[in-house]
Amino acid sequence: MALVLVQAAGLTIHALDRVDLQRFSHVREITGRTISAWRTAVLAPLDRREQMLGDLDLPDGLRVEIDRIPIVRQGAPPPPPEVVRLFRLDLLGGGPPRQRPREVRIGPSDRPGGGFNASLRLPDGDWLNIRVAMPPPRPWHSATFLAAFVLMTVAAVLLIVGAVARLMRPVRLLAAAADRLGRDVNAPPMEESGPSEVATAARAFNQMAERIRRFVADRTQMLAAIGHDLRTPITRLRLRAEFMDDDEQRRKMLSDLDEMEQMIAATLAFARDDAAAEPAAPLDLAAMCRTVADEAADARPECAETISYDGPERLTVRARPVALKRALANLVNNALAYGGAARLRLTRDESGLVRLTVDDDGPGIPEGELEAVFAPFRRLEQSRNRETGGTGLGLTIARNILRAHGGDVVLRNRAGGGLTAVASLPG
Repeated sequence: MALVLVQAAGLTIHALDRVDLQRFSHVREITGRTISAWRTAVLAPLDRREQMLGDLDLPDGLRVEIDRIPIVRQGAPPPPPEVVRLFRLDLLGGGPPRQRPREVRIGPSDRPGGGFNASLRLPDGDWLNIRVAMPPPRPWHSATFLAAFVLMTVAAVLLIVGAVARLMRPVRLLAAAADRLGRDVNAPPMEESGPSEVATAARAFNQMAERIRRFVADRTQMLAAIGHDLRTPITRLRLRAEFMDDDEQRRKMLSDLDEMEQMIAATLAFARDDAAAEPAAPLDLAAMCRTVADEAADARPECAETISYDGPERLTVRARPVALKRALANLVNNALAYGGAARLRLTRDESGLVRLTVDDDGPGIPEGELEAVFAPFRRLEQSRNRETGGTGLGLTIARNILRAHGGDVVLRNRAGGGLTAVASLPG
């Protein structure tokens, strides 16, 4: 915008200078021709005076004629002061005494655009009436102006596009690196090159990414150590429970230990974020959906009739296969466990966004709890059967995995009953 304004200002200054030059040149020509017309009228023989005046080559805006009556009446208001200064109207009464007019009347022009009228009385009593009008300015009238204007405009546009692209390139690279880091914590670092400000920003971004990776690695190592340490006393308790004489108490204790071990394993799997270290690769999402549906049918034969897939034969996306399959399996298992059905539908819209919907036939979820169920360990006893087991981490893990891929998952109640999980992924 600054370059466009500078170009517009330059063209305006050029136009104003051209108008001033045209006005100055036109005034000089009119002034000179007016004096020539007066001298011709004074010196020419009476019988040839009108012919000689008619033969004069007068510029645009100047008209002279001989008449018995002046066109400027006695006592007419004078023309504007700027016209007097511009045309040097004092020169009309100058010259040698015998060539001076007997009377000079000057008044404003009766034509639009500025100028003046003058009536000069000749020695024989006739009047030389002069009408002067300024032609309209032509600031852009030039044989080469159009070509010069087009050339300047093209040059300015190319300069603007090149400059903006050069300025925006580091910003685009930084945005792309931030997007990669959001999808993959182990993404390669940015190049620390370019101008000093860009290199400083890239260096700071790489340092931030390294701190994030170190934090994730430390957390994973700490949780792995906690999981290992917890499994040891659980194993000892399991062995001691085997020596209990009371069969009912032994069964309850072993059940509690199994539940504790499952909760520890699920918690560690959730907090460990195994997907962070898995590389992304192209995969057939349609084939993965069919595989997840088949595996769910094998694991729950009683629900095989309510498991289906509707979508394209092939749909390729770039993702982490193990993590994405785990997220899809969690959504399908959640639908089967609490809704008794899992109907998968896979689509891709015009913008390239991939959507997978999983419908079930369950009681649904209260509208105020549709987002709350994604919180870790959050379960709804009123709408979900607690006897089905689980730790309340399935939806949380699925959302974390999909968001790590740049997508998301939301829940919606269907009008006809049941719940729909809508998972989205960038194409």
